[in-house]
Amino acid sequence: MHRYVAEFIGTFVLVFGGCGAAVLAGDRIGALGIALAFGLALLAMIYTVGPVSGSHLNPAVTLGLLLSGKMDRRHAGGYWAAQIVGGIAAAAVLLIVAKGVAGGYDAGVQGLAANGFGIHSPGGYGWGTAFLAETVLTFLLVFTVLGATDLRAPVGFAGLAIGLALALANLVAIPVTNASINPARSIGPALFAGGWAVKQLWLFILAPLLGGVIAYGAYRAVGLAGVVTAREAERALPREQAERIERERERGDRAA
Repeated sequence: MHRYVAEFIGTFVLVFGGCGAAVLAGDRIGALGIALAFGLALLAMIYTVGPVSGSHLNPAVTLGLLLSGKMDRRHAGGYWAAQIVGGIAAAAVLLIVAKGVAGGYDAGVQGLAANGFGIHSPGGYGWGTAFLAETVLTFLLVFTVLGATDLRAPVGFAGLAIGLALALANLVAIPVTNASINPARSIGPALFAGGWAVKQLWLFILAPLLGGVIAYGAYRAVGLAGVVTAREAERALPREQAERIERERERGDRAA
């Protein structure tokens, strides 16, 4: 249960922080500021809830990790549910905050940072271009997650690599679709914006999931897959943590 609560909280922070930057401060910080908000929110949550759940915060990331064997399939449904509910809760709180401005805020008119294509794309991009961009950029994120969490990757730097990858993906995607790269990020704002946002939501669910599948294929192609199973990782973590605590205790005793 703890891992699902962690995913809910982490996704809430990611969506509220990123979409909040877009809705409340987008006209002042621009695309760069919004991209950094998403990246920094993910970076913070990786080091905060990562020890509990792995800090997926994204159904496409969970799918990639599931296919690679880095997570137990028993938990996948719970992760997806927690992520989606966390994104919806974040959008609800953001809407309450946005409505507090003088003159109010209409999510149906102003969009609540919902993702879109065609006339609802910031740059007027069609659905085909939007689908391609979302697929490729989610591939970038998920491939980074798979590689950075490999046992052969430098220890302790995964969060930095993943946060930067999300910021980069947002920089590219914001002019095209308002940057989804995450179905959980798209679902909440779309539900409150309604209308066109809900009708176009299919693209921001399917494209990121496809990107996650392609990332897994690339991960296998470069020979990184199969290093450790989810069950082995779960068994190893408590032992490694206990060993680390013991080493710190011994170091403290020697210093005293």
